Amino acid sequence: MTDSTSAPPTLDADTGAGTVRLAGHWTLEHAVSIGDTLAAAPCGLAHVDARGIARLDSLGVLQLLRWSRRCGVDFDTFDFRDEHRALVAAIEDVADERPKRKKEYGLVAAIGRLGFAMYDNAKEAMALVAFLGEVLAKLLRTIKEPSRFRPIALVHHMEQVGLDATPLVALLSFLVGAVVAFLGANVLRDFGAEIYVVELVDVSFLREFAILLTAIILAGRTASAFTAQIGAMKSREEIDAIRTLGMDPIDLLVIPRVLALLTMLPLLTFVAMISGLLGGLTVGAYALDIPPQQYLSRMQETIEVRHLWVGLSKAPFFAMVISLVGCLEGLQVEGTAQSVGERTTSAVVQAISLVIVLDAIAALWYMVMDV
Repeated sequence: MTDSTSAPPTLDADTGAGTVRLAGHWTLEHAVSIGDTLAAAPCGLAHVDARGIARLDSLGVLQLLRWSRRCGVDFDTFDFRDEHRALVAAIEDVADERPKRKKEYGLVAAIGRLGFAMYDNAKEAMALVAFLGEVLAKLLRTIKEPSRFRPIALVHHMEQVGLDATPLVALLSFLVGAVVAFLGANVLRDFGAEIYVVELVDVSFLREFAILLTAIILAGRTASAFTAQIGAMKSREEIDAIRTLGMDPIDLLVIPRVLALLTMLPLLTFVAMISGLLGGLTVGAYALDIPPQQYLSRMQETIEVRHLWVGLSKAPFFAMVISLVGCLEGLQVEGTAQSVGERTTSAVVQAISLVIVLDAIAALWYMVMDV
């Protein structure tokens, strides 16, 4: 074998032994010859001896790598010269970093994307159920081992979740209560029944609007915060450090957040109920010519406590869903800033969607049970 630049690539196959020997110069200068040589090479070989290659560049490595994938030959079985191994390893590491294929359009592509989306959603649902079981099991363990409980973290998250969100929840509930009163008055005025705005606002806020509005606010505010906080710790490898120190991230990060939301969401829901009722009272007094004394008297005569309990009974379920989704998405962050953003968006979407679905199911159940 000479080192002249004109030495073409050659391939000698021994199909009986299942081996092939390569020789010559596998470089850009012989790109066409390399393609023709590999096109005529048999597949199903067990071993490739490339020690006869005198010169090798990135094009030669890529051609051999693609041929091995096309013929199902394990690239690890290629035997290269020692001076070529570094180049081969570098090209093999970056061979898959190609631009993504453009999005395909059409019915088949749409059905394919729908199938992948349903599969991903099913995986997320299974992961959420499994995470719920893990959190409940470790909550029971915390009861047996009180030293695992983190009261300072619990109080801190209660402040973030509850106290800091109270002004926003109260303001939005007040405004929504006023809007409901305005819309109800516009419809009931045609029947001369504006006084029934009192029942409309009371029942709607006690049963549905207060808890749903509060849960949606916390799904956007708190679930995203949980995901961003835990995701940032995951990307900085702080969670790995926690495990290295022998502590459980569920006990340290998840359980205080879950208990904080379970405690504060019912209280925020009650604040939203009072604010919504005050919004209806304000509209009745200043826009519907219903004196506050008459409005309050009508409220006292018609309001039923069962509507209050119906609304509050949904709060623990919504709190559990919001907190679990936020923490799970944070723990699933892959370590990059882009992953943190994607998981935060996913947490908000999932939490709001699940809250609305659960509220619809609860409303149907209460209607069937005549509660």
